[in-house]
Amino acid sequence: MRDNMKVRGQLRGYMAWPLLLSLFMIFANVAVFLVDWQGACMMLPFTVAYVAISAWIKMYSSKRILGGLVEFSAEYAWIQKQLLTDMALPYALSDEDGRVIWMNRAFQEIVEAERGSRKNLLSLFPEVTKTDLAVETETARVHTSFGQSRFRVDLQPIYVSGTEEEDIQALTGRQKLLAVYLFDETEILRYRQEITDEKLVAGLIYLDNYDEALESVEEVRRSLLTALIDRKINKYVGSMEGIVKKLEKDKYFFTIKQKYMEQIQEERFSILEDVKSVNIGNEMAVTLSIGIGVNGDSYSQNYDYARTAIDMALGRGGDQAVVKDRSRIQYYGGKAQQLEKTTRVKARVKAHALRELMETKDRLLIMGHKMSDIDSFGSAIGIYRIATSLNKKSHIVINEVTSSVQPMMDRFLDNPEYPEDLFLKGPQAAELVDNNTMLVVVDVNRPSITDAPELLKMVKTIVVLDHHRQSSEVITDAVLSYVEPYASSACEMVAEVLQYIADGIRIKPAEADAMYAGIVIDTNNFTNQTGVRTFEAAAYLRRSGADVTRVRKLFRDDMTDYKAKAATITSAEVYRDAFSIGICPGEGLQSPTIVGAQAANELLEIKGIKASVVLTSYHDIIYLSARSIDEVNVQVMMEQLGGGGHRTIAGAQLKGMSEEEAKRRVKDVIDQMLQKGEIS
Repeated sequence: MRDNMKVRGQLRGYMAWPLLLSLFMIFANVAVFLVDWQGACMMLPFTVAYVAISAWIKMYSSKRILGGLVEFSAEYAWIQKQLLTDMALPYALSDEDGRVIWMNRAFQEIVEAERGSRKNLLSLFPEVTKTDLAVETETARVHTSFGQSRFRVDLQPIYVSGTEEEDIQALTGRQKLLAVYLFDETEILRYRQEITDEKLVAGLIYLDNYDEALESVEEVRRSLLTALIDRKINKYVGSMEGIVKKLEKDKYFFTIKQKYMEQIQEERFSILEDVKSVNIGNEMAVTLSIGIGVNGDSYSQNYDYARTAIDMALGRGGDQAVVKDRSRIQYYGGKAQQLEKTTRVKARVKAHALRELMETKDRLLIMGHKMSDIDSFGSAIGIYRIATSLNKKSHIVINEVTSSVQPMMDRFLDNPEYPEDLFLKGPQAAELVDNNTMLVVVDVNRPSITDAPELLKMVKTIVVLDHHRQSSEVITDAVLSYVEPYASSACEMVAEVLQYIADGIRIKPAEADAMYAGIVIDTNNFTNQTGVRTFEAAAYLRRSGADVTRVRKLFRDDMTDYKAKAATITSAEVYRDAFSIGICPGEGLQSPTIVGAQAANELLEIKGIKASVVLTSYHDIIYLSARSIDEVNVQVMMEQLGGGGHRTIAGAQLKGMSEEEAKRRVKDVIDQMLQKGEIS
């Protein structure tokens, strides 16, 4: 409005020039008269004529000029309106509530509205929210679909002033409108999808138990077994127009187009079950591990993703597919029991590598997971014995001592055979860190649940020994990582390392008891995840002085814990006729999570129960203990709740919710797994 007033002022000034020049001519004529009256008389007729002409122009021509301007402005406004109406870009105006006030023909054709009808943006485009309508200065951008097309909706605020009288006053009565632009993105998105579909996907297939499966079949049939497996893999990849190349006797590399990823993910990698069905007399079914890399910036990066994914699949026990999409990792399968390797070659290699690292450092810090259990404690004691035998100063980092660990820990406290600073809290250990410090992490491979996560950032040389299946969260900067998901416990792994790392290491009875107890507790008295090497490790510890009776007495329950465990079992709910879900009363218990885990083991003894989950509330956190025998992979179940563990022993932690809400989440996960066929 101020611009309009400025234009009118310029026109008035332009029309006033003839009158001003007339005054100038009169003054000039008077000036000439004062000098020479004869010259003034001669100039007077010209002055009169000029004044008359100027007056005529002012009186008559200005009206015609203004009329022409008005006619032009009217024509201009009409042309402007027609341009907006006929503009190919869909355009509309709406009020602050989203009601469409005006739309051009292109917009009408899209929303199929008749002239004069009123529509609301919130009903036309569900993706548009009231927050988008409330924009003040910047343009709000929303992607939506309408019919068979996809659009980008731009909402640009426009402020309209009122009358001239309001303009003269302060600008207080402004009304906001929204200019709505629709940009058709259908073709662009289709082309982008086609480009994405044509991208290369790199994949690796490893046979988990190739040698063991061949040994279980007659020698004359071994080539037939290999040929059948090759045929199934080639047929599977070939059905997706892919290429597969056999790298070694039990390793394959393949490439497919990315458009087939959705199909194989929906089928949950049917090749995993197809290969298991190959049976020509072999006693052991063949299982696969698959690693796939997608959406990398280059072909080589996709291959690196595939290598990372196959390592994850093998680290989680095999018989599964892992898809790495940049930072996102998805898991499929993992139903089969992990296969125990009868050879100890890997244990010997890792033991020698661990010794070489220890010899270069002056001090060792040994750390387990939060709420340390006896397996974490026992394996830490085993590493301490190794360090001591190599004349290295070592400390065990433990912040909170649970009731399950306290009886065993008491045997090392105030014991003249062990230093007073054997056990340290996190802050005390942090003060000792220097360039010659080495950190050994036992019984855990997730940095967030280690007992002192800050040490992982301070120490440069980190070693990880664990038996839990890896998740997407791992200690990435470890110099040496020894993760074996088929092992029953971390104590079993350390017991094997002890036998190879140096000659003549003698374990004291208290140390042997701690490690033996770790195996007993984690295997639930040798009933879970127990293999040949588990008994061999137990036999080694027994020869080293472990006393079965002494260990049993140390870990008897007190009456309060026993009653809490009984109450948990009594109140447990059987869900879907196969899943037992209980809530452990944590009040008055020193270590309620331990009692909850024991109750979960007891619930498995009920006939017909495939898996048990016990929820325990402790320090405003809901701790979940999940157990199974062989039919359900509870690790996959707990991973969906942010936890992890083994196929038969797993757990998770839930924050910011009640026990009933946590119980509902567990049931939702069970329902999802049943629906997807992850639970038979």
